[in-house]
Amino acid sequence: MKNLLLALFLLTACSNWAQSATGYFDTALKKAESRNFKGAIADYTKAIGMNLQFVEAYQNRGVAKYNLNDYKGAMADFTKAIELDSMNSDAFTGRANVNYKLMNFKEAIADCSSCIDLNPKDYIAYNLRALAYNKVGDKKSCCKDFTKAIELGSKSAIKNRATFCK
Repeated sequence: MKNLLLALFLLTACSNWAQSATGYFDTALKKAESRNFKGAIADYTKAIGMNLQFVEAYQNRGVAKYNLNDYKGAMADFTKAIELDSMNSDAFTGRANVNYKLMNFKEAIADCSSCIDLNPKDYIAYNLRALAYNKVGDKKSCCKDFTKAIELGSKSAIKNRATFCK
């Protein structure tokens, strides 16, 4: 009986020390905010290991990988987030940013369009799609998207439109 009580006590104590998936996620957020992206990635990975359906952890790990120029890893994480939640407009924007960096401009346009379909007020997606349209030579669509981004409040689109829509 004494050994059983001791074992039960140890099991309870150890379970209190164990961190949950949301605990790792919260720790990762703090690390990412302080620009410790490698530490954040490690904690997002732990959270995902505990909950394979943790969309926000995949998405945020993608952002951290993007910030470390790990575009292949970021692409995989944003794609997984989209697979788990096809209504996640931010994951589409994240993947669009990766596609733009990798010079996959048509794919960036498609991802921005998906984002805009889900969130028509996302001026970041309009601005990025305009930049991608510029890269594929579609000046009319480029300028139209910069104008829409400006209407929605984008400051960088003002400069971009002045540069690319003369």
